[in-house]
Amino acid sequence: MATRSPIVSVLGHVDHGKSSILDAIRGTNIVSGEAGAITQAIGASIIPLEVVKKKCGKLLETLKMDFTIPGLLFIDTPGHAAFTTLRKRGGSLADIAILVVDINEGFKPQTIEAIEVLKSYKTPFIIAANKLDLIPGYNKVYGTVLQDIKAQNPNVQSEVDKRLYELVGQLHDRFSLVSERFDRVSNYTEQIAIIPCSAKERIGLQELLMVITGLAQKFLEESLKVDVSGRAKGTILEVKEEKGLGKTIDLIIYDGTLSVNDTIVIGSLDEPIVTKVRALLEPDSLAEMRDKKTKFRSVKNVSAATGVKIAAPELEGAVAGMPVRACSPEEVEQVKESLMSEVEEVLIETDSSGIIIKTDTIGSLEAVIKILKDKNVPIRKASIGNITKKDYAEAESNYEKDLLLAVILGFNVIDEAIASSKVVKVLVNDVIYKLVDDFEQWQEETRKSEEAKRLDALVRPCKLEVLQNCIFRQSNPCIVGVEVIVGTAKIGMPLMKPDRKLSEIKSIQSEGENLQKAEKGKQVAISIPKVMAGRHINEGDILYSDIPEDDFRKIKKFTNFLTKDEINVLKKIAEIKRKDNLVWGV
Repeated sequence: MATRSPIVSVLGHVDHGKSSILDAIRGTNIVSGEAGAITQAIGASIIPLEVVKKKCGKLLETLKMDFTIPGLLFIDTPGHAAFTTLRKRGGSLADIAILVVDINEGFKPQTIEAIEVLKSYKTPFIIAANKLDLIPGYNKVYGTVLQDIKAQNPNVQSEVDKRLYELVGQLHDRFSLVSERFDRVSNYTEQIAIIPCSAKERIGLQELLMVITGLAQKFLEESLKVDVSGRAKGTILEVKEEKGLGKTIDLIIYDGTLSVNDTIVIGSLDEPIVTKVRALLEPDSLAEMRDKKTKFRSVKNVSAATGVKIAAPELEGAVAGMPVRACSPEEVEQVKESLMSEVEEVLIETDSSGIIIKTDTIGSLEAVIKILKDKNVPIRKASIGNITKKDYAEAESNYEKDLLLAVILGFNVIDEAIASSKVVKVLVNDVIYKLVDDFEQWQEETRKSEEAKRLDALVRPCKLEVLQNCIFRQSNPCIVGVEVIVGTAKIGMPLMKPDRKLSEIKSIQSEGENLQKAEKGKQVAISIPKVMAGRHINEGDILYSDIPEDDFRKIKKFTNFLTKDEINVLKKIAEIKRKDNLVWGV
């Protein structure tokens, strides 16, 4: 068994410096070739151990370790997208991650997203607190990062610590994670190391490399053991059209060896693809697979861990995130079955009620499902691709059973059938945790709205006082002036006094205008049929809504929608009713 390079994923919020950190580590300049200096494509770089040692200098020697890992394989990604794309059965392909945070801005939406995803995959990570040089008053000294910080004036040192410990506080309060500045970490299995750094000024990068290399060697060595002579296992990073080659796949191999002419099986949404490797194209050690200027060289075989471009026939249907396995021709059917079951484990299709989920890759689908299942959200169907009319139809079928599940969640996809149903809610976002937050918020608002509607259909607690000198008509119907003391008076609401039933409110008027209802504090005229003023009601009388027993039982479930005064009136109404029936409303 040999030890492979750990796969390192770099995550973080847009513009916080993910690609700049990698550039600084590699000494290449990929970011400057991109629009707006934002990572626009997915790539990977292999950094040999010799280069790591050279960049770390004597720092690596202070760890007093014998290094057996051959180097580091970095995945350069926009946010968390490739982290979720690079998946394997049971978790993430990344062995360890660097979370890049702007020390001046702190946690932003994609930072929070990245931590949620890292936690759900149980992937160890360290934090690169980038843009140290932008702290007001910071003067570059150039030494180790600790020497650099120590050389600052006391106010700046204090500000650096303040910002670092704001990150520590956020990690603890929001995620229950314990963290510390890397040199103050007492136990790396319990604390997350934070390395203050500046990609622009090349401060703290030696320490970043030292910590990631040391952690990988100390804690991951056993999991990095691979059978180099075994059949290759990998995950598709990206599917690309290449001039002269046609459709190709960029593959991250995490186990075994892949050779030209090997038979490979590729997982897909339908039948797995079976094809033969026509060519293997490998980047140079310090090249990067997505860089258009990178010169690939053709090789006969590659071993884990590495990134490789595969040219092969019949790659239609290959999508990012899908598993790839090399096998002998005799093993094809067995491997196909294994990959089909692996893909089907993620794709969900049941007949029971639940929400519909559509995402762009199998990895992002898996991440969304993990988070929703942790929240006990039922899922009827989860698949890859844009939102279609069929998805609308399936979501609509939930409406009668539970309208809170008549929803489609879309991550990084397009709604191709906009508004195909009036009852289906569609939520689309390109940040997973925001998508989940939006869904939870929509469910809560809809639940409250539906409860309010149900409560509105019931006779609610209401208390009225008949005003002095306001008997406008004695009978047929009786018209009196009242003040609404508690609750809302509505047309059709039945009334009672503490000692007798009356009839319902037939109409409500204020200054000659007909009203449907009158809120607390309003003085209005109401008409009450089958009642005679002077006999049944008098000036100064207190009237209550005559709540049916069934309505009373239902209202008790919605007391969170009632005011304190309404609850007191409800108790008074129950007290009146129980004079004749001790178990009324129980």
